[in-house]
Amino acid sequence: MADALDVVARSFNINNKLGPKLEAAAEQNAILRIGWTNAGDPVPKNGELGLCPGIPKGAKIRALGTLGSWTASFGKGGMFTIQGDCGSYLGAANNGNIITCERSAGNYAGFAMKSGQISILDGCGDDLGSCMSGGLIVVRGNAGLRVGGGMSGGIIVVDGDIGNDPGAGMVGGKIIVNGRCPNPPEGVVLRPITDSELKDLNKEIDDKNFLIPNDSVCLEPNGDAQLENNEKIVSAGDLSMIGLVPAGQPKNMHYATCDTVALLGERAESNTPIALPLPIIPILSDGKILSNGKESSKLVESQPFIVESNPRKIDFLSINLSNISHSTDALSVCGGVVIDMMNLPSMSAEELDGMLVAIRSLLGSEKPFGFSDGVGRIETLHKTSAYHNCDLTICVIEDETGTSESASLVLVGRSSKANLENSYTDSGIAIGFSANAEDIAKLRASGLKFVCCSTPSEDYNQISIWLNEIQNHLSQILQRLGLESIDSLSRQNLRALDFETAAVSGLRLSGYERPLPHWFAR
Repeated sequence: MADALDVVARSFNINNKLGPKLEAAAEQNAILRIGWTNAGDPVPKNGELGLCPGIPKGAKIRALGTLGSWTASFGKGGMFTIQGDCGSYLGAANNGNIITCERSAGNYAGFAMKSGQISILDGCGDDLGSCMSGGLIVVRGNAGLRVGGGMSGGIIVVDGDIGNDPGAGMVGGKIIVNGRCPNPPEGVVLRPITDSELKDLNKEIDDKNFLIPNDSVCLEPNGDAQLENNEKIVSAGDLSMIGLVPAGQPKNMHYATCDTVALLGERAESNTPIALPLPIIPILSDGKILSNGKESSKLVESQPFIVESNPRKIDFLSINLSNISHSTDALSVCGGVVIDMMNLPSMSAEELDGMLVAIRSLLGSEKPFGFSDGVGRIETLHKTSAYHNCDLTICVIEDETGTSESASLVLVGRSSKANLENSYTDSGIAIGFSANAEDIAKLRASGLKFVCCSTPSEDYNQISIWLNEIQNHLSQILQRLGLESIDSLSRQNLRALDFETAAVSGLRLSGYERPLPHWFAR
């Protein structure tokens, strides 16, 4: 089996060569071929992943061989045919592509698709059409477990048997089955297909060699299921019981210049690092807010944010379940990407490689990228980030484990030392409140490169005031501690102000000036 790095490199190479040819081929109504020589001799692909993301309208691609995960994802209206088998996440986040797999597909085919059509001619794995909101998926052959799980719209047709839990958690859409269908879970009703549905579906599929028979069954939500509205578990504390003290340095004068800049994405190879004027990446849902100020703020204009839509060229685009199907255009204009793993399916290393190849082919392989996940999965997050050579990794405190910020510092610090020490991945943390300068200084002193948090307001001018206050107060803190740079902060500057904080964080207890004895126990 080919080395994973070699497969990724080959996949990037194919996508890079394909990009410039797509528009020209669309104008000429030509089909681009992958897996054949220029003379037309077959050279089937074997394991390449993340191929052909974001196929534009009018483009036609035909591939030969066995392809890996995340093939033809993030579609924008083109046509893709694979003469062979395909791995997981075929047509994921599809938004208009017409995709045909002439043999079998893996798990999560059509994941989070919004529109378009996917045809699979020889069966597929589990979680077909998971979280789809529109479009049509047609599978000839058997499908695995949880067909249509979490779907909110669209239609899935399976001409074969399906596994247990069909339609689990679905709130919209329909699943048509011509084969053995287990009893659906609570909230899903199974009924015969109607004549009008049959007529409309066969017309939409438009295949003379395939007609849905009238003895098929239909699964759809019964409308009675009520989603539980459980109160979310939040962090058990904040950073108020951690103090900042000098570590032997004399204080600086009030006019001394202090460096608060942090650089992310500094690799050995050539790339474009992102400079943070402050070691913070504020989080906003819509980047349009950053262009709505009455008076332009130099700090806002130069400070990267994490946004879910409308990023500027310096911002990171957060990719999650809610925006993955319409993030294609934003990927090409943003400054980097953060993949939120908290609400995406768990993926193998190969599947993550496939997603990264697809996303970074659209983003630009020179731009920084990273993962975020909850503190309860910190070890997995850091190992995954290091393995995939991420530029940044973000530990989210508010993951409903209830872990406090003070306790999280130990978990993040230990995991960073064990998993990130020999990598260039920068470690950050996302807290559940709007940070001030002291919060940022404390987290930076604990060894974190940057802090993520929500803004105190979604108003441009208020955001500008907030950032300027952080900058001014951060400089005052560094002057008081006798430091010239934010990079000089360390755990020597931190003290636990009460016994409980010292007990869970391992910081020196103020007055006692040492960690509590149990931190030395083996």
